[in-house]
Amino acid sequence: MNKPSRRMVIGATAGAAGLAAARLISKYGMVPPDHYGPYGIGQTLTYASHRILMPKQTLAREFDRSQISTVASVNGLPPPTDDYKRMVSNGFADWRLTVDGMVTRPLTLSLADLKGMPVRSHITHQACEEGWSFIAESTGVQLSHILNLAGVLPQAKYVMFFSIPEKGAPLGKKWGSLDMEDAGHPQTLLAYGMNGQDLPLDHGAPLRVRVPRQLGFKSLKFLTRLTVTDTVKPYGKGWGSSSPERGFSWYGGI
Repeated sequence: MNKPSRRMVIGATAGAAGLAAARLISKYGMVPPDHYGPYGIGQTLTYASHRILMPKQTLAREFDRSQISTVASVNGLPPPTDDYKRMVSNGFADWRLTVDGMVTRPLTLSLADLKGMPVRSHITHQACEEGWSFIAESTGVQLSHILNLAGVLPQAKYVMFFSIPEKGAPLGKKWGSLDMEDAGHPQTLLAYGMNGQDLPLDHGAPLRVRVPRQLGFKSLKFLTRLTVTDTVKPYGKGWGSSSPERGFSWYGGI
């Protein structure tokens, strides 16, 4: 019987270790929605590594007001629809945020409702996956506060975010999701203000989610609906966001 080569031993050990890691990751629910395809293992290892190595309540760095960037870059334009233009013209008085899905108390909230809730602000860095970044102050209500008001069911796993619909895009031009850990993080905001003013149109007025611990594409703009769910499969290709369908990852942890 031939003695196994060093390469064979290393390969077998690595394979066994990889299989053990995969089982551990699956057991503890550390598999992202976009774990399919040629990049699936990389997406899974990134997501699981962040979850294992970073304490749940680790905060993104917060800056002084003097460090706010003079230019806040913009990626994407406001919805070109007549409905959105009408909402802009009346100061978003008839805009509503719907909170539904796996909750005991579905909500329909106006901008005034949100502004009447406990206010949280932070000055954080927003990094875009395309290379640009800026520091800005975001003001709004903690997403966790809204979820507590709605009464999230214990089996929920994700919060889906949908922007204002456009023609040919019933889910909104962009849509996404967070797992319950990031949704409940104290710095995750539903932001209606920026740098002491109402949220600018180009930055997602009247409302965007702001997720400082993840890349900019996770901070979805022009929100109109949140849906709490235990699966993302019914939405789009089932990858949890429109971003993986455009070549990005679902998880953008930094």
